Amino acid sequence: MAIVLALLAAGANALATILQRVGIEEAGPSAARSLMASVLRRPVWIAGLGLATVSFLLQAVALSLGDLSAVQPVMVTELLFLLVILGIWFHRQLGWREWTGVVGTSIGLGVFLGVSSAVGGHQRPQREDWILLLVASVGGMVTATLLARRGPRSWRAACFGVAGGIAFALTAAFVKTAADQWGRGPWFVLSHWQAYAVAVAGLSGLLISQHALEAGPVAASQSALLIVNPLASIVMGIWLFGDRLRLSGGREVVEGVFLGVMFFSLFVLSHSPLIVSSAGDERLTQAPRRAAAHGGQLPSP
Repeated sequence: MAIVLALLAAGANALATILQRVGIEEAGPSAARSLMASVLRRPVWIAGLGLATVSFLLQAVALSLGDLSAVQPVMVTELLFLLVILGIWFHRQLGWREWTGVVGTSIGLGVFLGVSSAVGGHQRPQREDWILLLVASVGGMVTATLLARRGPRSWRAACFGVAGGIAFALTAAFVKTAADQWGRGPWFVLSHWQAYAVAVAGLSGLLISQHALEAGPVAASQSALLIVNPLASIVMGIWLFGDRLRLSGGREVVEGVFLGVMFFSLFVLSHSPLIVSSAGDERLTQAPRRAAAHGGQLPSP
């Protein structure tokens, strides 16, 4: 059930990404210095925010039912849903690159989850664990954000994507903790700092992801975010909650190979001409009008 909920969360977040991108482009380049103030006046961006909230709630329930190391890797399927949505939006057929990415990601993720079969996840994090994790996570986010200040648009978007991936992995760790505390009652949850850290980390990730969408192509930011997020989540799951991946009997080789297959497929998929041209270099707000002008079909880039 946790995996199904994670898949639903990934689909909702993919659609939210498209709507938020449209809202940012409607705001125009003049909004660069007041991005959030501008997009908050865009109904399409508000709709995207609503879907992102739904995605967050679905993910929270999934984390309450499953392990962090198992649920978060499923969130990489967001890119698959993103591709399907963009394909419908732009009325474009999927080519060999798209099918390679979709099949490779599905097989890589499925085999990794099946072979690793994460167990445990019931350990209560100690204060020292949280301190070390926060230092490492905030340090990684700050470094990536500073690196995003210079360089080409794809580099800047990717750096913001790395920072966003860490922020959302950290948010998931806080949500997992709050979910484990829920059995003792809502007042018990509200009496612990992790409940409030969910909002801080989540809003930080949201802000970073918006700047990632503004900085450059969706392909660069989303591929970086969707690759870093599960890796960071697996580390956090082992570090904080005692998740244990099955590594005996040569399983570690199989897991490593298929995890690599998944990430390579995501890389191929994120550089699909459909995603790069439609979500990166072309303005999404122009898509419906251009499609109508060509009888429902967009001209090839």
